[in-house]
Amino acid sequence: MPKESIIVGIDIGSTTIRVVVALFSGEQGRAQVIGLGEAPTFGIRKGIVVSLEEVVKSLRLAKEQAERASNVKIESAYVSIGGSQIASRLTKGVVAASRADGEITEHDVNRVINAASALALPQNREIIHVIPRWFSVDAETGIFDPVGMRGIRLEADTIVVEGSAQLLRNIEKCMTEIGVEINDLVLDVLAASRSSLTKSQKDIGVALIDVGGAKTGIAVFEDGNAIHVASLPVGATHITNDLAIGFRTAVDVAERMKREYGSCLPREINRKDTVEFGKIAQGEVGVFSRREVAEIIEARVRELFELANKELKAIHHEALLPGGMVIVGGGAKIPGIVDIAKEELKIPAQVGFPLNVDGVVDAIDDPAYTTAVGLVQWGRDVEARRNTGSISFFSPRRVGGGESIIKRIFKAFIP
Repeated sequence: MPKESIIVGIDIGSTTIRVVVALFSGEQGRAQVIGLGEAPTFGIRKGIVVSLEEVVKSLRLAKEQAERASNVKIESAYVSIGGSQIASRLTKGVVAASRADGEITEHDVNRVINAASALALPQNREIIHVIPRWFSVDAETGIFDPVGMRGIRLEADTIVVEGSAQLLRNIEKCMTEIGVEINDLVLDVLAASRSSLTKSQKDIGVALIDVGGAKTGIAVFEDGNAIHVASLPVGATHITNDLAIGFRTAVDVAERMKREYGSCLPREINRKDTVEFGKIAQGEVGVFSRREVAEIIEARVRELFELANKELKAIHHEALLPGGMVIVGGGAKIPGIVDIAKEELKIPAQVGFPLNVDGVVDAIDDPAYTTAVGLVQWGRDVEARRNTGSISFFSPRRVGGGESIIKRIFKAFIP
């Protein structure tokens, strides 16, 4: 590992693109953020690229801002991916130990992960991550790192995260257009978990929910491992659209209503508390009730956490996470969202922020920056584990049209 390294994370959100440039010195694990860039996202709708040209413009604007702020030319980056086209499934792989003495080697782990990821995917789908939940050696189960153990049969229980091949190619093409090489594509909610969750939270059991614009990602951890990931079809943009319909106003006006006067707790707002439309949009007439705004927001937020609870029920973890739920993303800033999460999920809840970060702390002390900061921390892990040969996370990716192979092995989830 070099004494100093600069790592860049680019979070391609459905409403905003955020770029973080971070400096890591020596063995220090903390990111020193030296530059930020941010631009509205155009050309992406519901997680799907609908205009390459518009996406490239947004990416270039955010990239150039980060380059000016950091005085660093950005040539490569860790890039987030998400959206409704992302799916996950549980798989298993089984192999026999290759050595005569039965000692499990890194080669055996590669083989069993390859076996677990040998899926008959349609041509328009591609594997993004293969996440080992645990390994088994003969009758011994629940093993995190089996290398060096002795046995005959090695089994891996994994989560395979897959996505639209067209979406992946489109992102790669956009990055090529702005002159940035993709070091790795990382599922956004997993990147966010890297920056906002502690090791102790992941050990005792915790859920992370990343409330984005068009969708919400959820990841559940236990015993230090990711045991479930999913994408929910509700995000902060749906709240804005509800307000626009409910008050018969423009979407940009509804967005300001949500940001400046929104809440999830109508019971705490006086029915007589009103605001003139003219305060948030020139030329608009009339008034709106803050309590009615909160009622609309509350209904959509409750729906979101009902969907999250269904995911927890599906893996038999409903109300069974001592670490509770950590809420990140731009939607996490809606006042009262923690209270609704506690009521719906019956577990502790809190808003999450980027951890172990120095530099322009005031600018990134924001739940919306957890994914971008998590990307640079993820990249730091990749570089560190590449030198030590640690095994616990696999990312089979085809970048630039190469063959799909297990090309990177790294420890992604433990800070």
